[in-house]
Amino acid sequence: MNFIGNVWDIFWFFFWIFAYVAYLFVLVYVLIDIFRDHTLNGWLKAVWVIFLVFVPWLTAIVYLIARGKGMAERSAGRRPDIVEYSDDEVRAVSFASPSEEIAKAQALRDQGVISDGEFEALKAKALGSRF
Repeated sequence: MNFIGNVWDIFWFFFWIFAYVAYLFVLVYVLIDIFRDHTLNGWLKAVWVIFLVFVPWLTAIVYLIARGKGMAERSAGRRPDIVEYSDDEVRAVSFASPSEEIAKAQALRDQGVISDGEFEALKAKALGSRF
């Protein structure tokens, strides 16, 4: 076999490997999305999984067409178990008051551990202002 034939064989080999890995990623992502969707009940999830096992190509295409928009929304949506707290909420549950924080910073400045600029930054943070 000549050199050009070997190059094409290698090219096609890598192309089909890429296509197979991409196909596996789609199947896994569809499976993850099936279980991420809280609007589907258990029976519908089971039906999707059964079809995904026995007719994977067709099921993946149908799922992406029928539920693709919801898939994108669930993927881009916030996770409900991650809660972001405001500075006021954090300050409300902290153990030190702003005056205590400023006193600690003053003691560190008096000991020479922090500079005047660092003291001012800590003071501003304790008072809740942005710098």
